[in-house]
Amino acid sequence: MLEKTFDPKEVEPRLYEAWEASGAFKPGDHPDADPFCIVIPPPNVTGSLHMGHALNNTLQDILVRYERMRGKDVLWQTGMDHAGIATQMVVERQLEEDGGNMSRRDMGREAFIERAWQWKEESGGTIFNQLRRLGASCDWSRERFTMDEGLSKAVLKVFVSLYREGLIYKDKRLVNWDPKLQTAISDLEVVSRETAGHLWHFKYPIEGEESRFITVATTRPETMLGDTGVAVHPDDDRYKDLVGKHAVLPIVGRKLPIVADDYADPEQGTGAVKITPAHDFNDFEVGRRQGLEMVNIFDAQAHTNENVPEAWRGIERFEARKKVVAEMERLGLLAAVEDHAHQVPYGDRSGDVVEPWLTDQWYVDAKTLAQPALEAVRRGETVFVPRNWEKTYFEWLENIQPWCVSRQLWWGHQIPAWYAEDGEVFVAETAEEALAQAEKHFGRKVNLQRDEDVLDTWFSSALWPFSTLGWPDETPELKRFYKTDVLVTGFDIIFFWVARMMMMGLHFMNEVPFHTVYIHALVRDEKGQKMSKSKGNIVNPLELMDEFGADALRFTLAAMAAQGRDIKLAKSRIEGYRNFGTKLWNATRFCEMNECAIDANFDPSKLEGTVNKWIVGETARAVAAVSAGVEGYRFNEAAGAAYRFVWNIFCDWFLEFSKPALTGGDDKAKQETRATAAWVRDQALRLLHPFMPFITEELWARSERRENMLIVESWPAPDVALFDKAAHEEMEWVIELISEIRSVRSEMNVPAASKVPLLIKGADDAVRRRLEMHESLIEVLARVSSITETAAIPEKAVQIVLGDVLAILPLADVIDLDQECVRLEKELGKTQGEIKKIDGKLSNAQFLSKAPEHVIEEQRARRSEAEALAAKLEDALNRLKGAA
Repeated sequence: MLEKTFDPKEVEPRLYEAWEASGAFKPGDHPDADPFCIVIPPPNVTGSLHMGHALNNTLQDILVRYERMRGKDVLWQTGMDHAGIATQMVVERQLEEDGGNMSRRDMGREAFIERAWQWKEESGGTIFNQLRRLGASCDWSRERFTMDEGLSKAVLKVFVSLYREGLIYKDKRLVNWDPKLQTAISDLEVVSRETAGHLWHFKYPIEGEESRFITVATTRPETMLGDTGVAVHPDDDRYKDLVGKHAVLPIVGRKLPIVADDYADPEQGTGAVKITPAHDFNDFEVGRRQGLEMVNIFDAQAHTNENVPEAWRGIERFEARKKVVAEMERLGLLAAVEDHAHQVPYGDRSGDVVEPWLTDQWYVDAKTLAQPALEAVRRGETVFVPRNWEKTYFEWLENIQPWCVSRQLWWGHQIPAWYAEDGEVFVAETAEEALAQAEKHFGRKVNLQRDEDVLDTWFSSALWPFSTLGWPDETPELKRFYKTDVLVTGFDIIFFWVARMMMMGLHFMNEVPFHTVYIHALVRDEKGQKMSKSKGNIVNPLELMDEFGADALRFTLAAMAAQGRDIKLAKSRIEGYRNFGTKLWNATRFCEMNECAIDANFDPSKLEGTVNKWIVGETARAVAAVSAGVEGYRFNEAAGAAYRFVWNIFCDWFLEFSKPALTGGDDKAKQETRATAAWVRDQALRLLHPFMPFITEELWARSERRENMLIVESWPAPDVALFDKAAHEEMEWVIELISEIRSVRSEMNVPAASKVPLLIKGADDAVRRRLEMHESLIEVLARVSSITETAAIPEKAVQIVLGDVLAILPLADVIDLDQECVRLEKELGKTQGEIKKIDGKLSNAQFLSKAPEHVIEEQRARRSEAEALAAKLEDALNRLKGAA
């Protein structure tokens, strides 16, 4: 006997353990079936479950559970990313907390890496247990780590292969340099913050022309010490006579060529731009085009170096800023200072201002590798869902820059490059191979020093779809599951991860890594604001699962995952879907109490009862709708179809319609209805399983004696032959009649206990038969005292149009129609006043320009609700006035 309520805290861990122990998550049970594979976006080893993970993994789990039930050989490949900077920072912080102020450099590389591995084994991977709580059915026996032996082997092979093909090289270019961490970082690890700063206007003397200056502006005065040119637009008449001449750099005395370049904007500032190629990304490109000198003025800690005048060396960059401004003012060369809000880049891990810095790094020739990746999407070998993200993909790859893959860290894949004393580099998979290369090159044995840098974390992640399946070895898994099927990910890493997986997959496997990339939206707070610590609006999925259970959270995320639309997550929605689970639980209890059990001889195509014919047809329609939604990555439509079928059709209507048969004396009708109810219940459990795996598995096990767990049961077949048109039309007519009567009762404030007579005008034989067949149902569910035909419409009666039939409710003896008109008019006036007030705000340009987006959206939503209520009230008033 089922308990009165479902207890997620007791059920979820028990069922998950049973699933895992049974081997249900592993592929291999259907070797002749079509394979289906998803690779998990590897969470950081330092990570903890947030709402983005919850959405991403819920959608993946829906897909893998659905395909598993469809009989495919499913692999959901799981694993973790070593998270270079994040992990190194955690371990370094631990060293500080242990006392003694020991740094990693004090400890030494080997000991530090050993300590990092120790931390990984003891504390890393917390997120995997959290994903288990969510119900993620990954194959945990195949868990991979981007620094495990196999993936490390793949990384070495790829680096060496690309180097030998000329696609990896060393170059001196600008990077995002984090002076606190003393490493290059990727664009994704840079956070731009609007900062209230200043714009300083400096006058640079023109060589050989006394009292003539060219004025430039900068937000970073300290970088002027590294200026090597001044750019003006080729069409700017103000400076045409200066092009080809030189300005003199104050403080330093360096001659600065004045060059014509389209980068200079005549409409912005003075139209002249100082060019500092070693400390600004745009200036770097101008410098390369114009052949300007590259002068790096900072060391790794962002202190001025030997490339500035002696008196200016060793100064911290922001102190140097103050000194430069003061000196320019003393020299009479500070033309103006303006307040200026601008974007300043910060390292998201260190919180320090990032410095564009000229340094030797390793680069991948991304432009060459990007061409096949572009063509594959253009040809449709890989499709983005929604398709508009393809435009973003194309824009990024068409303008791709060399990919800096070296990082000045210790935790990560150490670059397989060794240097001789003269700087000659030898790239090989092992030190022995490098030594052999060096001996052949020099004709003698030499000492080699390995490059201390490690590879960008995204380098190993780019190999994820094939390295996790065993590459470079020719494994059975690689042969069976590559290419994988769909990648589920967020839009923010299309460039950093998706594009690079496309490049590497095509280059090393000669095939795209997946046929579909599903880009999900952001999870925002209920007001539509992005979640952040500073706003204090972060929603913790673990707390939500504690309060409502995993199923409710999963279903909420799926039901709101409309393509291209961000999710506004409100607790009330999760609570609502928990109630949906309760509804399903109670429906199963109802079936149990009414002895609804599976009949081995049950054939849904050979039913006699109209209600039973109707519900199996509705089940077939629901199966088709849910299947189409999942297969089209329209998760909200799939969840919506399942919800409407289970709550509205099965629970609200069919179970009510079944009561007369279940409690009546017709044993044949009773037995058919019991078997039908049990069959539909099971189809509903199957339909909902990918979305709400825990409650459906528990109900599956508790409602009947089962051979298999639901997780490995088959998906219902969408059998269109089960749809009976006559039964459908008949029951839909009955549902519409009951719904319309209920609506009128609600609008007119008819007391719930009051029963009213129902008069029918214009009935034909088919309508008469329906009324006779379902009279008791209509009377009970619509709360009517009797159903009779009439030729005339009595006074003060409300009319309902149902096709060619009029349903009439005489209400004069139940409510005061005049008083009800007054109440409705008052309510309508109040609602229209609210609409007018909102329209005033939404037509106010000042409000629209100043109010936060979520406030504007809130007002629009309130207007829609008020408009719907006004329409409802007007409809009710019209009914009443017609009755009067």
